[in-house]
Amino acid sequence: MSTNLSRRGFMGAAGIAGLTVAGLSSLTACGSGATVSKGGAKASAKLKLPTYVAAQTAPADLAGNAAGLDATYLRYPKKLTKSVAKAPGDGSRITALTETFTTPAPPQAKNAYWQELNKRLGSQFDMTIVVEEGAGYPGKFNAIIASGDIPDLVWFPPNQGLQHVPELLDAKFHDLTPHLSGDAVKKYPNLANLPTTAWKTAVINGKIRGVAVAYGSMGQVYVVNQDFWKPVGGAEFTSAEDFLAKGKELLDAKRNKYVLEPAYVNHVGQFAQWFGAPAAWRLEDGKLTHLYETEEYLEAVAFAVKVRKAGLFWPDPNLSTTMEKVAQGSLGAYVQSFPSFLTDVKTYDFPFGVIVPFAGKAGATPSYTLGYGSVGYTAISKKADTKRVEMLLRVLDYLAAPFGTEERLFLDNGIEGTHYTRTSNGDIKLTAKGNAEAVTTAMPLAFLANTPEYIYLPGKSELASKIHGWQEELLKLGKANPTSGHFSDTSTKKSASIGTAVSDTVLDVVAGRKPISAFQDQVKKWRSGGGDQMRAEYEASIAGK
Repeated sequence: MSTNLSRRGFMGAAGIAGLTVAGLSSLTACGSGATVSKGGAKASAKLKLPTYVAAQTAPADLAGNAAGLDATYLRYPKKLTKSVAKAPGDGSRITALTETFTTPAPPQAKNAYWQELNKRLGSQFDMTIVVEEGAGYPGKFNAIIASGDIPDLVWFPPNQGLQHVPELLDAKFHDLTPHLSGDAVKKYPNLANLPTTAWKTAVINGKIRGVAVAYGSMGQVYVVNQDFWKPVGGAEFTSAEDFLAKGKELLDAKRNKYVLEPAYVNHVGQFAQWFGAPAAWRLEDGKLTHLYETEEYLEAVAFAVKVRKAGLFWPDPNLSTTMEKVAQGSLGAYVQSFPSFLTDVKTYDFPFGVIVPFAGKAGATPSYTLGYGSVGYTAISKKADTKRVEMLLRVLDYLAAPFGTEERLFLDNGIEGTHYTRTSNGDIKLTAKGNAEAVTTAMPLAFLANTPEYIYLPGKSELASKIHGWQEELLKLGKANPTSGHFSDTSTKKSASIGTAVSDTVLDVVAGRKPISAFQDQVKKWRSGGGDQMRAEYEASIAGK
């Protein structure tokens, strides 16, 4: 996938919502917290998902797989295929609502990348791009829906709390099942190349309600500067206590050298994996137990308190230069979404490493929380007739072009000689104009449709190979959220607020402002405030009721 589709604050797309675990249970399979009508679970189970047909492009140097291992390219392929025979548009203006987490793209009139995009699509492609500030995407989304002037293409995000989604889709957007279910998707080869796990997130009440936006299946990862850990033999640990002891040895407050960034709740999420915590929920004999309710998560909170008392966290909780500190060797580790990690390794130059979860104590079985494989889906307005729907699907098919195609080369990098150049060995190097135009315009495009995740690091083939190996190790411990593919109306309405209350309490406990019993009390409030109802709704959906 284009690593333009990533930013530190969008970690939820890969598995855990936001910079905390607050939104875990809000990431329902519909990608937007949809409700389920009577029989919705059974209808979804009967639906024939789009047939998967792998794209025939340059083979990866290190193969990926359906479990979430990303195809890895050590050099940019010399021979590219053409995945779209002709411009997919019909000459008419196309409108879209999407979001960005980078600097806003320059307007079309001053944006050579956007102008070239219009030519290649065969239509003027006008995006309303929401920048993450103020009311953010939900505010703009709600305003546009209320106005009745709905764009042709509308992105439904996975974790931003949109309300009454099934009703809205039924009223204002097309059911795409006839166009995409089963072999019908073969009309759009790049969409057929999207993984089945991603399509599951676009299904609501037995209908395919949008084109899935592919994203990596890897979740958050502990990233380290390996040089920082060399004095203690590297970032390898036999237990949580061993991690703590080595951290204390490396700590040097007088020299402004600390072990961990001050994102307490993110660290609790990592520690919880060491003790074997589930991915949001644990399913046993048809019954669900939430992460917050587990002994493993409680152990992680208690361990984080010990880490804070030992002084391992950076003392300023508002640290805004995390990456710079890690690159300088002043900070040992930070938590990142995997796709954003792939962006980090392109942007910074230091010996990157990851901490693969290990047993936090004797007898523990470490786990690794996987992501959902998508960041929501793009729906098509009912204003479009059947012919236009097919045209818009062709446009989304173009935007989903896989790595190793002429289309992906352009979508990721722009125009050769203007936005990027080639190095002597064929690798891609963005120009200043490329960073200003291609990067900033490609991100909002990638929230409308995108290629499956891939790994390609220009000039860093050895690191790319290592990352592929780390993924293999992480996948051995991988656990998926058992509620993926199921629905909870209560999750849509209450998960964000009651989850945030728990995360805020965890923050206070780790910071030393509240006792650990406050966390346990807050979990009780979480249950009574909607957690138990979410559990019941998910269990009913899993049972097919």
